[in-house]
Amino acid sequence: MPGLARAAMLAGLLLAAAAQAQVVPSAAEQAGYTGVLAAAWRGDAAALAGTDAAALRQRDGHGRTALHIATHARQHAAIRALVQAGADIAALDNDRYDAVTIAAVADDEPTLALLLQLGASARLVTSRWDGTALIAAAHLGHDGVVRQLIAAGAPLDHVNNLHWTALIEAVVLGDGGPRHQRAVQALLQAGASTRLADRDGRTPLQLAQARGYTAMVAALQAAGAR
Repeated sequence: MPGLARAAMLAGLLLAAAAQAQVVPSAAEQAGYTGVLAAAWRGDAAALAGTDAAALRQRDGHGRTALHIATHARQHAAIRALVQAGADIAALDNDRYDAVTIAAVADDEPTLALLLQLGASARLVTSRWDGTALIAAAHLGHDGVVRQLIAAGAPLDHVNNLHWTALIEAVVLGDGGPRHQRAVQALLQAGASTRLADRDGRTPLQLAQARGYTAMVAALQAAGAR
C-alpha cells in the first residue's frame, strides 16, 4: 500500500478509536455508580474528603477511577478532594488514558490546568498507541491545550508506536485549519524537531506539502524544515 494511503488509513482508524476510547461515562454507567464513584461524578467534594486508599483504587467497568470520572465530569472540587486524599493522579484506565490525557482530548483547558497545578505529569506515555497527551492534543488541534502541555514540560519529540510525533500528527491527522496551524506553530516555537520522519521517511514538511496545507508549509519552512 502506498505511503500516503497507509497514512490516511491509519489516521482514520486512530481518530475512530480515540473517539470511542474518550467518552464520558454513559447514562447507564452514571446510574450504576455508588460510593466514591458516584460522589466523583456529582462533584460531592465533602463526601470525598478523607476517602480511604481502597476506595480511591475502586474502578468502574471501563477501568476508570474516581479521579478519571471527576475529570470527565469537570468536577474541580472533587478532583481537588481526591488528590488531597491521595488518589493516584497518574492512574491509567483500561485504554491507558490518565486524567491529563482525558482533559487534553476533551479540550478542557481549565481542568487540565488544575490537574497540572495539583502535580499531574505532562510526560506520561498513555493510550494504546504509546503516545502522550501532547500528541493527542496536537492531532485534535487543541492548540490551547498544546501550549499548556508544552509549558508543563511535555516531551516534544516523543514518537508513538505509529512512528508519529506531535508535530507529525498535527499534520497527518489535522485539517490544515487555524487551530491545527496554531498547534504546529506552538510546537515549532518550542523547538519540536522538523527532521523526525514517519515510517516511510516523510518529514512534517513533506507531509504538509502532500496535503496542500500551505500555511503549515510556510510555518515549517520558516522554522528551517526540509
